[in-house]
Amino acid sequence: MSRKHAKDKIDLSVVMPCLNEEMTIGGCIDEVNDFLLGAGLKGEIIVVDNNCTDDSPKIAKEKGAVVVKETQPGYGSALRAGLKAAQGERIIMGDCDLTYNFAKLGDMYDRLALCDVVIGDRFKGGIAHRAMPLSHHIGVRGLSWVARKKYKTDVYDFHCGLRGIRKDSLAMMDYKTTGMEFATEMIAEAKRKGATIGQVPVELRRGVKGRKPKLRTVRDGFRHLRYILHDGTN
Repeated sequence: MSRKHAKDKIDLSVVMPCLNEEMTIGGCIDEVNDFLLGAGLKGEIIVVDNNCTDDSPKIAKEKGAVVVKETQPGYGSALRAGLKAAQGERIIMGDCDLTYNFAKLGDMYDRLALCDVVIGDRFKGGIAHRAMPLSHHIGVRGLSWVARKKYKTDVYDFHCGLRGIRKDSLAMMDYKTTGMEFATEMIAEAKRKGATIGQVPVELRRGVKGRKPKLRTVRDGFRHLRYILHDGTN
């Protein structure tokens, strides 16, 4: 995977939406840097400060990340801001809560050479004990099934928080959502634009003890379902 690159060319941008993750953001940045060093890639880490009230932005800056401020709240708002700022030829997005191992981005990075968009599959990669509540297991599988039928795709895990897109492919996308439903919109928009979608197994680790989860199961589930039912796709 090592390669020679032009002086100012960035091989990979890693975008992390962030809302009060001071317990975990530093570890995530360290893992990305370990991956970049081992792979011989030139990269950047973009942390999107989505109205943090803790020391997350400060820690990210001290670790060498680029911190982008996005005041409109929401997962989609944060990711759209990060994607806009990203300069890498390939872009990988991931939650900065240490549930994904950023030191193991090789499969996703390589897959982006062949596909416009790549989505992680936690069910194939392995879900650690108690890393995903039973309600989430049921909700993710159910909503993913509905979305597969709607968008005529084989994507198995529509809501995986680790996913990637090529910079040239990003230019043809028109993302509009602001919340968790962005995860569904990203796949739906790829299908609308005729983009190729790949999948790679990714491991889901158990969250750090004491960290407050951001996902609201019922509310966010209904946002995904509402998007699927009313986005206007035939």
